[in-house]
Amino acid sequence: MSEQPETTTQPGDVIPANQATNQTGPSRKSKNAVAVKSDFRNPQYYINRELSWIDFNERVLEEAEDPTNPLLERLKFLVIFGTNLDEFFMIRVSGLMEQVYGGVVELASDGFTPQEQLRAINERLRPLMERHGRHLVDQIMPKLARKGIVIHPFRSLSEEERTRMHDYFWKEALPVLTPLAIDPGHPFPHVLNRTLNLAFVVRDPRKHVHEKEFHFAVVQVPAVLGRFIKVYADKPGDHFVLLEEVVAAYASALFPGLDVKSSYTFRVLRDADIEVTEDEAEDLLTMMEEQVRRRKWGEAVRLDVSSNMPQYVRDILMESLELEPNDVYETPGPRNLTDFMALYRLEYRDLKDKPFNSYMLESFRDEERSVFSVIRSKDILLHHPYDSFTNVADFIKAAARDPKVLAIKQTLYRAGGDSPIVQSLIEAAENGKQVTALVELKARFDEENNIVWAKRLEQAGVHVVYGLIGLKTHCKIAMIVRRDDTGLPRIYMHLGTGNYNTVTSRLYTDVGLITANPDFGADAINLFNYLTGYGSSIEWRKLMMAPLTLRSRLLELINREAERHTPEQPGHIIAKLNAIVDEEVIRALYSASQQGVKIDLLVRGICCLRPGLQGVSDNIRVVSVVGRFLEHSRILYFRNGGEEEFYLSSADWMPRNLNRRVELMFPVEDGDNRARLKEILETYLNDTVKARELGSDGVYRRREKQGAGVNAQEYFITQIRQPDPATEGAPRPKRSNKQHTTLAGKKN
Repeated sequence: MSEQPETTTQPGDVIPANQATNQTGPSRKSKNAVAVKSDFRNPQYYINRELSWIDFNERVLEEAEDPTNPLLERLKFLVIFGTNLDEFFMIRVSGLMEQVYGGVVELASDGFTPQEQLRAINERLRPLMERHGRHLVDQIMPKLARKGIVIHPFRSLSEEERTRMHDYFWKEALPVLTPLAIDPGHPFPHVLNRTLNLAFVVRDPRKHVHEKEFHFAVVQVPAVLGRFIKVYADKPGDHFVLLEEVVAAYASALFPGLDVKSSYTFRVLRDADIEVTEDEAEDLLTMMEEQVRRRKWGEAVRLDVSSNMPQYVRDILMESLELEPNDVYETPGPRNLTDFMALYRLEYRDLKDKPFNSYMLESFRDEERSVFSVIRSKDILLHHPYDSFTNVADFIKAAARDPKVLAIKQTLYRAGGDSPIVQSLIEAAENGKQVTALVELKARFDEENNIVWAKRLEQAGVHVVYGLIGLKTHCKIAMIVRRDDTGLPRIYMHLGTGNYNTVTSRLYTDVGLITANPDFGADAINLFNYLTGYGSSIEWRKLMMAPLTLRSRLLELINREAERHTPEQPGHIIAKLNAIVDEEVIRALYSASQQGVKIDLLVRGICCLRPGLQGVSDNIRVVSVVGRFLEHSRILYFRNGGEEEFYLSSADWMPRNLNRRVELMFPVEDGDNRARLKEILETYLNDTVKARELGSDGVYRRREKQGAGVNAQEYFITQIRQPDPATEGAPRPKRSNKQHTTLAGKKN
């Protein structure tokens, strides 16, 4: 980052552009007006990346606290909050700690040093983690108990149930438990990442009572047994006791002849950021397998302890794990909340969101009409989960079984566990087709799944490629080569914003395009040749690819909007993304805002851009929607002097996506599909139920709503189309809504 200008303000303070540059001027300009000169590198113009992520996770927590959400959905959001936080520590916090230990003093966009960021993270997270645990204990668990899902303290069990638990412990738990003593002859065990553990304090009753006579031991709570042990089988509802309480109750069996004085739960989070020197790897698959195994043994970065754990026990853990007091987090309630998803899976429909049937393309299942003839007649836009992802799976399956299909090429980033997409690729190879799968082994926390699929695909005869050295292949594309009735090969494609994962496709919102456009097909050929072979000089027709052309084209589109802006033809940009971090893109948006371009940003997660700054970002609005589904689609709109353009992309506006990943951005040109994208963007911009708007002070606030308000995700559920092959791909009819604002800014 370039040298910072002298200023009397502190990082995080907000100052207007004219104050920062000693200039005055209007915040909105005509095309020919002189721009307000601003130093767009000023740290006051940026929100810290890590703190912005914490703000996003707080919005997830707010969904858990929202009484209008069904009870088990609220529990799910508590689990997501905890899981997100674990990954944040294992990747982001561990990276900052490495920078501190390595003496790195590079400043973040907002001017914070790594040490200052760690301090700010600590201060921001402690009250959130307390709030998270307290909400589980004080709100969710009592409400679940009243609905029949009860977690009983072990001490409250009847004698009969204690007898049953005693039998369970001796028959099922004890054989898999391993007590690990801590003394000069037994060094502190390497506690595995994210496992739940019990710390025991024990004493030999034959010796005098001295502090030195107390001993310390650790027992890992075995995940293979399940966290929730059934009790009260004769009572209505579901009754459980936690496994760690059963182990603690009968721990004397683990330490025969000793007195168990006390026990405390804890867990450790470790650095899980895998580093692979690809150019030195003779076998990337083997190296990734080894690195995944090592993830369990990374340096400790966080210690979670029970609130009743005394200081001397904490000191033993901190010393053994080489952690500081700031790395220790005490929260109420149970640890390892990820296990609580088992409760969410219980059959309590009235405690969950109402199910709905996604839209199926009936023509894809029409035995008298080929899937490929449907695609040739019209580009098909799919909005998941409202449009079923099974449509995409059916497309790949049809290709695997069609005798006219010659080849299939596909990228796989996060395919998931039991993947019908991968099964179709295997079937295609077994049917004698030329099949190439680019499997991204470096997809974080999905490495193990991808390693398994890579091996199975190779065994089936699929050409498996692991991508480019130094780059993650994050684009989502499937290419089908089919010999049509003309006798010539034709390219059919699916391009999307989300992964080829049938499970997450029901939980995430994404957009995909199925097309037989020959220009797209020509670009797809070049793309796969680039990914599997050599070469960098490609003439692209429609696709934009990172790291080659996507960044430059994106900046061109933003700058063009500013150049074409006039009072008669006002500029307008809308971007729906997961994150905005890249400084060069943010500076371009600031510049366009100064020119008077209206910019609406729908950013689910991290946003380092600070909207509403006088003379800098007056014309920028940032909205975040967190609801039933994880917003994952990336949709771009440019008014372009009235010649509107829409794009879909696999990339967020982050340095890693634009510089260090293979990503795609592509236009949507069909009129009906563009109309549907316009409706999607309009609906999100008008959400008044789940949306929060970001202020110039960096605080997200809920919007005021009139009446029932607009809930974008629920609106799309109500608009799910009925099967009609004659109208597939056409936009849904709009619901009458006086508060609905069009992209042009008018009321309809």
